[in-house]
Amino acid sequence: MPAAMVLKSEAFSSDLYAPGKGYTLAEFCREHSLHYEPIGLPVPRSVFADYGRAFQRRFVPHLIEEHVTHLERAATGFHATTESGRSILARRVVLAVGLHPFPNIPPVMAHLPTELASHSFDYGDVSHFRGRRVMVWGAGASAINLAIDLKNHGAEIELVARAQRIVFHDPPVKQRPLLERVRNPRSTLGLGWRSWLVAELPLLFRALPLRLRHRVVARHLGPAPNWTTRVEFEGRIPAHLGLDVQSMMEKDAAVEVRCRQTTGADRLLRFDHVIAATGFAPRTNRLRFLEASLMESIATEFGSPRLDAHFQCSVPGLYMIGLAAANHFGPLFRFACGARFAARRLSAHLARHAKRNSR
Repeated sequence: MPAAMVLKSEAFSSDLYAPGKGYTLAEFCREHSLHYEPIGLPVPRSVFADYGRAFQRRFVPHLIEEHVTHLERAATGFHATTESGRSILARRVVLAVGLHPFPNIPPVMAHLPTELASHSFDYGDVSHFRGRRVMVWGAGASAINLAIDLKNHGAEIELVARAQRIVFHDPPVKQRPLLERVRNPRSTLGLGWRSWLVAELPLLFRALPLRLRHRVVARHLGPAPNWTTRVEFEGRIPAHLGLDVQSMMEKDAAVEVRCRQTTGADRLLRFDHVIAATGFAPRTNRLRFLEASLMESIATEFGSPRLDAHFQCSVPGLYMIGLAAANHFGPLFRFACGARFAARRLSAHLARHAKRNSR
């Protein structure tokens, strides 16, 4: 995420979850004399990151910060190996891997070398693009934030998207009439009954037909940049909208991008580098640290893991939360606010098993 960006979620829906009183973003801001408003005051990325670290120090002080490079089944559960060679045996494993394994690289650019093409998740610092002509592909928050950051660091930026227009979020309204609040209730996912339902009733969402669940997750809360970025984007960064990318080819250490307009006419664009801000796809086969036979044992639905009502996949004792659970429990699990339901339900389930095993 660009260093200067702000969260798209409102402050009240950006809390991390812990049992009991927990530790809210509001409490963190009070402790550090930071201005906090539940609605209408965007939360800087740096503040949220500091809050996350403070949360971790308070509730999980003994954290082992290492990458797991290999996970396989063992006689009594699972055996994990970390990058330093540490071995860990566990009866049960919860995969809370976030977005890291799941960047969606469109097939049309998958063949290009990393010097010419990358994903928005890779950045971070973009100062090395100064003076280079860069295409950002997408029309959502990641695309707009990245394009602005690249522009501010001296890159020559152009945005390309299939969307006919960029749909910025409207600035939030703090006080709304009662009738408006009934028509469009506010939830952690935004305004409207659809957002309220998927935010408050994940188990009901799980009961929906398979194809409908996947369609809702793909379409609900689609690309929509934060309202705060509009003034920094419009009039500053060229945007080629209504273009469907047909092919990308390497030529003379650059990328030639062939696009088709909605009118049917072709356009040829040339860039030094292409960055896909094309979201994330929770596919089981992207969990590279899973041992081959373990990965093959995980049942999937359209590539995503099939989970039971307690986040357990088809391999007993192996659980997946976060984005990997979104196609089962709803769009709520694309965001940090999904942690409350996941933590409550999964911890209660694991506690019951631990109690049975101790008898």
